Order: sequence, then structure tokens, then C-alpha cells
Amino acid sequence: MTQAPARRRNGRRQHDREIVALAVPAFGALVAEPLFLLADTAIVGHLGTAQLAGLGVASALLMTAVSVFVFLAYATTAAVARRVGAGDLQAAIRQGMDGIWLALLLGAAVVAVALPTAPHLVSLFGASEAAAPYATTYLRISVLGIPAMLVVLAATGVLRGLQDTRTPLYVAVAGFVANGALNAGLVYGADLGIAGSAWGTVIAQCGMAVVYLVVVLRGARKHGASLRPDAAGIRASAQAGVPLLVRTLSLRAILMIATAVAARLGDADIAAHQIILSLWSLLAFALDAIAIAGQAIIGRYLGAGDAQGARDACRRMVEWGIAVGVVLGVLVVITRPVFLPLFSSDPAVKDVALPALVIVALSQPISGIVFVLDGVLMGAGDGPYLAWAMLVTLAVFTPAALLVPVLGGGLTALWATMTLMMTVRMLTLWLRTRSGRWIVTGATR
Repeated sequence: MTQAPARRRNGRRQHDREIVALAVPAFGALVAEPLFLLADTAIVGHLGTAQLAGLGVASALLMTAVSVFVFLAYATTAAVARRVGAGDLQAAIRQGMDGIWLALLLGAAVVAVALPTAPHLVSLFGASEAAAPYATTYLRISVLGIPAMLVVLAATGVLRGLQDTRTPLYVAVAGFVANGALNAGLVYGADLGIAGSAWGTVIAQCGMAVVYLVVVLRGARKHGASLRPDAAGIRASAQAGVPLLVRTLSLRAILMIATAVAARLGDADIAAHQIILSLWSLLAFALDAIAIAGQAIIGRYLGAGDAQGARDACRRMVEWGIAVGVVLGVLVVITRPVFLPLFSSDPAVKDVALPALVIVALSQPISGIVFVLDGVLMGAGDGPYLAWAMLVTLAVFTPAALLVPVLGGGLTALWATMTLMMTVRMLTLWLRTRSGRWIVTGATR
């Protein structure tokens, strides 16, 4: 009778070690990525208001492109992890190379479209006459780094699938340092202005892509994996990514609708909303790190044919998600009086934001479950269900959010609908994991 509890404790400890080993470096890499934009903003901000406004427009376009193609990391992680679990490292790296080739093709397509249409894209985002030339300059140069950015996404997925989240952390930190140094040198030392900032970022991104490629190529040579583009493999990678693309676009639509509704509530509300949304995104990094661990661990267990191991790992990661969510919620409540003055001294903004922050704090355990189960199903390659679940969530959220200006309640009501959105996501994901239909073992799904 005492052996079974001991085995369960040992199993939990093993899962804990795996989760921490993967999630902590993944969190560091996730936090390092937004620092690129922060460094650009700090350096360009001293050039003038028009330059900074131009950077804001161009970076919004670039970040949208990156978020749309984030499936390159997610789909590659799951596919590679399955083959790692099956003990076929050659096939795992071959699968990763297919994802990298797909990233290069998509990057080339984005460059071909964005270069000639850059002025129109800038105008579409509402850039002023003063800011538009700077935005166009920054966009046309920075878009040249899109192929490198997408290669970084795909290669990050390869390494995560290989159960390595430390290398992406090291590369992200080195890239951030290089980006800051290059930007400062080119903007001020070479007197290139906003163009120097763009070139500095492109060079840093290309350097990161080269490092990733060197790491992957070494693994390919070690295990005898082919580096040639394989049409069938690239097509399979694209097909696996389509449902995740639908999921991502649906989530982006939810965030855009929330911002549009906040803008209709008034200046204080939209200002407070942007502050809260920034905090919400920061909290998401901590939870997403556990989700990334889930993608890698679940894929490996299923690839090894260990369905029970996948179930146990899923259960333990949900416990982690809830615990981290509770801790984050408490931190939000405790730091509210300190956090808000960092972003605004307007009493009206603070008054609107305070009750909405309570909603965000209370919803963090729900968010923890959502992120973890999202990662579990991604690791299982259950993309089609994730796409349909997010479409259902969008369908529930949209009318609820649009009713906020009509029924009243202000920003607090809007963030209550955001909590409703996360609750719907939690229910759809919980029903799927409970059904067991996501458990498909083998090297491929």
C-alpha cells in the first residue's frame, strides 16, 4: 500500500524537474524578445516625436507579422518532440528542417509583398504626415529581417522539441545585447537616424538566425539528417500550422475587439486598458513558459507511446498552472498601488484601472489552466480542435464585448468579458483533455 503513493511522489518530482528545467529558460527567452522593441523605442525616442511615432506604426506591423507566424515554433515543437520520444533523432531534425525551409519561404513571400506596399501599409495604420516617412523607412529596412525572424521561430521550435530551452535563452539574451549596441552605434555613431535602428535590428536578427542554423546543422550532421528541402515535408509542416494560424488570428481578433471597445469608453478607459493589457501580456509570459514545457514534454511522451505518462504530466502541469496563477494574482493585488503610478499620474486613469486590475488578478488561476492545456494540446498535435475552440470563444466574446458600451460597467465590465473569454477557453480545453481524444501515440499524429 505504501509503494503506490511513493511512486506517485517520485513521478511528481520527476515531472516537476522536467517542467522547471524547460519552463525557466523558456520564460527568460520570452521576456528577452520584447526587449528588442524596448531598446529600439528608448534609442529612437531621443531622435524626436515624429521618429518615435513612425517606429510605433512600423513596429505594430512587424509584431503583427511575427504573431501571425508564431505557429512555426508551436507546430515544429510538437512534431520534433514526438520523434524524440520515438527515439528517432534523425527524423526529428529532418522534421525541424522542414519547418525552417517553410519559414524561409514564408519570409521571402512577406518581403516580396511588404517592400512595394510599405507606404500603403503605413497609411492604413493611420500614420500622420510627419511620421509616415519614418515609418516607411523603418518598415522597408526591417522587413528584410523577417526571413531571419521566422527562421528563429522555427529553429526555436526545433530546439524546444529536442527538450532544449537553454540555447534559445542564450541566443535571445545575446541578440538583445547586440541589438542595443548596434542601434546605438548606427543611430548616433554613424548618424543614420531611424534607419540605423532598423539596420541594427536586422543585423541582430540575422545573427540570431545564423547561430540557430549552426546549432541545427551540427545536429543534422551528427545524426545524418538531410538538409535538402523536401516538398512533402514542407507541405506537411504548413498543413500542421494552418489550424494554429486560425487559433492565433482568432486570439488577435479578440484583443483588437477589446481595444476597440475600450476606445469607445473614453480616453481614461483606453489609457487604463493599454496599461492593463501590457501587464496581462507580461503575466502571460510566465504562464506561456509552462505551456512551452507542456508542448515539449507531452510530445515526447506521446512519441514514446507512453499515454499514461502524458496524462500524468498533463495533470501535474495543470497543478503548476493553477499555483503560478494564484501567485501572479496575489502579486497583482499587492503591487497595484505601486504599478499604476509608473504608467500614469492621471487620477481618472487610476480610478478606472484599479477595479479592472482586481478582475485580472482573480482570473489568473483560470489563465494558468488555459495556458497549460493549450500547450498540452499543441504538444499532442491537436491543432484542429484548438482552432475550432478558439473560433467558438471568439463567437461568445464578440457580442458580450460589444454590449459593454450599451449596458455600462466601463472598463471593469470589459475585463469581466475578457475573463469570460478565458473561462470559455478553459472549458473547451478541459472538455478535450478529459475526453482523452488528444492522446494519439506514435512518432506522427
